[in-house]
Amino acid sequence: MSIVIEVSESNFEAEVIKSPVPVVVDFFGEHCGPCRMLKPVLIALAESMGDSVRIVTVDVAANERLVSDYRISAVPTLIVFRDGEERDRMVGLKDMKYLMEALAV
Repeated sequence: MSIVIEVSESNFEAEVIKSPVPVVVDFFGEHCGPCRMLKPVLIALAESMGDSVRIVTVDVAANERLVSDYRISAVPTLIVFRDGEERDRMVGLKDMKYLMEALAV
């Protein structure tokens, strides 16, 4: 079963870019209300999709280089990576159905 893990600049490449499965990266802010509301949705997504997807979070305050590299201008921003490439980007609070559709191949 997949779990939601927090990644940083030091392990982003290993956990996201080199992942053998699609990865949803949640760029969040500690004091962001919609970010907190999104967390249980991401946990449910991780539980329902199991090992077919990886869900990770990135704290924007602690990872300024990643924020800059991926041009994050609002939180939450969700980016779907497949084979190390950005495939989809969503800004704002999204529901489970929307996220599952974004992950559909």
